[in-house]
Amino acid sequence: MSTLRIGIIGTGGISQGHIERLAAQPDVEITALCDIRPEALERTKGRHEFLKGAAIFDDHQKLLASGLTDAVVICTPHTTHYEQILNSLKHGQHVLGEKPLVCTVAHAHEVLKAIDESGRVFVLNYQRHYQPEFLYIQREIASGKYGAVQFVQGLQCQQWYKGTSGSWRQDISLSGGGQLNDSGSHLLAVLLFITGLSVESVSAFIDNLDVPVDINSALSIRFRGGAQGNVSVVGHAATWHEDITIWCEKGVFFIRQGKLEVCDENGKRFQPAAEDMPAGSNPDVNFVRAIRKEEPIGCPAYWGLRVIEWTEAAWKAAEQGAVIQAG
Repeated sequence: MSTLRIGIIGTGGISQGHIERLAAQPDVEITALCDIRPEALERTKGRHEFLKGAAIFDDHQKLLASGLTDAVVICTPHTTHYEQILNSLKHGQHVLGEKPLVCTVAHAHEVLKAIDESGRVFVLNYQRHYQPEFLYIQREIASGKYGAVQFVQGLQCQQWYKGTSGSWRQDISLSGGGQLNDSGSHLLAVLLFITGLSVESVSAFIDNLDVPVDINSALSIRFRGGAQGNVSVVGHAATWHEDITIWCEKGVFFIRQGKLEVCDENGKRFQPAAEDMPAGSNPDVNFVRAIRKEEPIGCPAYWGLRVIEWTEAAWKAAEQGAVIQAG
């Protein structure tokens, strides 16, 4: 098996886990690093002994033109993803992209078209598409055993407002939006993934507090096919908490702080046995294996389109005080 050469575009905090997981895969070498900040490059090289020989670049176009990589991981601020994904695909690179895919629906359609035309592997870094609990719910709902999904509820609260103060995440020119477009996109993505639903229309109330981006968001949703839902993203909270409930015709799925409980049509609650749970993985392992045609892509760019359709509709709904069609 030939060595897969990978470049890292953006060497901030989120890239460190990718670097460690990718380097742990057989016949994978991280050959190049790119960041506009010299100190970030130095810090990353110093943290990982196996990066001693990696080339460094201050511009992603230079990395792509170097011929040192077969694939790249994009870990940069959100609004830069669009250009960097397109440029990477033009250079024949496979791409693992951090969330969100991009920050507008128009850009998402362009990116999906480019991925399709390139023939390259693209994996979007929504980790929950690989976690056993969510894979279990997705499988059970898709089987039809629990009937149609009727109602969806999601709550995410974080100390996002304080934790991102002064960072690029509150600079809309780099972030493209606030928590709804950042960690909130994980919640939106997994709700769509496990239910198989797509958003038809959205109404929303959004509070930016005293910053340029959304902090607290209250969304009401109608999905195609008739299911309804509520999603709350609270960025100015004293703690972190997450709560997901999916009501189906013949049962309910609860996830409280990552713990799964199922209610059958007779009202009996149970926790699925370990042997009944699907095997878990992560986007980095899947990226390598998908490039080598050892397994299918677990989280394709399609989910990024569905998330930004929902997000963009929510922003417009809050701004206009109206119900907005998604997509």
